[in-house]
Amino acid sequence: MRQTMTVAGVMSGTSADGINIAIVRIAGKVSGSRVKSRLGVGGSGRGRPVHTIVGHAEYPYPKKVRAAVLAAMNAERASVADLARLNFLLGELYADAVLATARRFRVKVDLVGCHGQTLYHQGEPALYLGRRVTPTWQTGEAAIIAARMGVPVVSDFRPADMAAGGKGAPLVPYLDYLWFRDASRGRIVQNIGGIGNLTAIPAGAPAERVVAFDTGPGNMVIDAVTEKLFGRPFDRGGRIAASGEVIEPVVAAMLRRPFFRREPPKTAGREEFGREFVAEFLRACGRVRKQDVVATATALTPRSIGDAVRRFVIAKARAKHSFRDMIISGGGAQNATLMAMLAESLAPMGIVTQFSDEFGLPSAAKEAVAFALLAYETWHHRPSNVPSATGAKRTAVLGKISYA
Repeated sequence: MRQTMTVAGVMSGTSADGINIAIVRIAGKVSGSRVKSRLGVGGSGRGRPVHTIVGHAEYPYPKKVRAAVLAAMNAERASVADLARLNFLLGELYADAVLATARRFRVKVDLVGCHGQTLYHQGEPALYLGRRVTPTWQTGEAAIIAARMGVPVVSDFRPADMAAGGKGAPLVPYLDYLWFRDASRGRIVQNIGGIGNLTAIPAGAPAERVVAFDTGPGNMVIDAVTEKLFGRPFDRGGRIAASGEVIEPVVAAMLRRPFFRREPPKTAGREEFGREFVAEFLRACGRVRKQDVVATATALTPRSIGDAVRRFVIAKARAKHSFRDMIISGGGAQNATLMAMLAESLAPMGIVTQFSDEFGLPSAAKEAVAFALLAYETWHHRPSNVPSATGAKRTAVLGKISYA
């Protein structure tokens, strides 16, 4: 079986703003090896470099497609025909995006790892028709991508972990551990996409001691209130939030919700912080300036991250002050107001913020790189979930393969 492969990772997040593609050259066995990109070197493991990021690109969803995706997410009622059509349409769009990126960087892709677009994710078991089930659903037909690309596609990564008793998320800690672990510094890797999620890697720790979980909303609530109040898809650079005042009682009330107090492992999505949560949030804000509402939504993200770090990372660390760094990735890294608020929340714990770009991993490409890596491991019949992060009873080979 080929050990050196050029793999395209495809990611569409809970913000449903579009498609992220990363093309990664991977050689040899990944586990325990150093990782490398053209922008620098990350990780501190021993062994030869195995990753080279060839390039990455982003493609926004057409406006009508994004509207259809948002309408289908966590919908109480939906047309089966429309869901089927959306599945095949997204497969075509994913294939177009990978082909365009491969042409741009003049490479031939050997394998594709496609996360797909999450329409529903339920990390906790619930009764359905007399049986307790824990379901997830990522859409975007992999057979279409395989046919258009002429190469195998690994997709549907989450169910194998859930079948092993896990929550199916987070899966990115596999990359986080390989890329960011350090022999002498404890590091917290925080992604701020639609949802916020962290990976806490103690200094010199084996993978079994990694803790990872969703911290709460990332950009999801900010984007929703900005679109509703200002007609803009997001608050570029956090400029609207910077002109408002945070309504502190609202932030405090939101942080009393059960999700934030629940012990990890835990996962969140639009089921927790989607349209119903946003409606409740807006009611709680009442009749105030629109800028104040956006500022309050923005503050909720860093406060929830700081609270999660304090409760579930620092309080459980073996040594006080063992975590010094928080490494940020995701779209939230572009929001200067959010970043300033996060730095303020972490300062009392002695934690400083950095960006994954400083470690050779472009923040916008990180999750796409992760699914390229997971696909490579699946193709080589190797497990790639982290049970301490997902709550699974065992490791599992993730995903399903569609052949060209």
